[in-house]
Amino acid sequence: MSKQPKYRLVADALRREIEDGSLPPGARVPSENKLMERFEVSRNTARSGLHLLVSEGLISSSQGLGYEVHANEIFELNASRFENLEFPQDGDAYSTDVKSAGRRPHQTFRVEVQPASKDVAKRLEVEPGATAVLRFCHRFVDDVPWSTQATYYPEWLVSAAPRLAEPGDIEEGTTRYLAARGTVQDRYFDEIATRMPTPDEARLLEVGAGVPVLLWTRTGYSGERPVRCTVTTLRGDLNRMNYEIDNLSGRSENEPK
Repeated sequence: MSKQPKYRLVADALRREIEDGSLPPGARVPSENKLMERFEVSRNTARSGLHLLVSEGLISSSQGLGYEVHANEIFELNASRFENLEFPQDGDAYSTDVKSAGRRPHQTFRVEVQPASKDVAKRLEVEPGATAVLRFCHRFVDDVPWSTQATYYPEWLVSAAPRLAEPGDIEEGTTRYLAARGTVQDRYFDEIATRMPTPDEARLLEVGAGVPVLLWTRTGYSGERPVRCTVTTLRGDLNRMNYEIDNLSGRSENEPK
């Protein structure tokens, strides 16, 4: 006889059904009453099993409607190709990737001038509190919140590329805009971390209880000089990142991955 708590047995059984497709995305999860009968457990035990799956981001609850399996499709981002000028783009890198996956992009913007935080200043190699321009994007895939992206540019660069401080989208993307102005980013340093979302992040990304966020911090360099710091916060339940460690500029689009 299993020594696992009964609520975990309930959760394990439902998790297997989600993974093998017996409970497909968007399907209603059996009610507490049905789980009580099926597993011969109390209501509290059935509810605890459901709450465990909610905390794992596999199911969600709606007031008065019970539980359902998350229906949103995972979006896969190739972080090596992202912003790579060797590859053709339809708009900025985000829009290109989403459209290439046969899905629909949408984003909103705000632009602010603010003092650089200690962490941002360190990456931009400026003094803490030095003026920086923040371009903040709230991004969606198929109208579902996908990520937020906060990019900080040093004041000296904004003087040379004034569109960075203008509100609204830069249609070709900031990386291509800067390249056209003579600032080609030829090196990136990426940092990856996970944690639980802040209240603001949970609100903007509409993440459920127990769903972590993926933090992707990219510092872009032109020669030896850092020109921007980008912090992308992605929903942990809807995103997957991959990297290709080779000379991507020499690879044909038709070659196998």
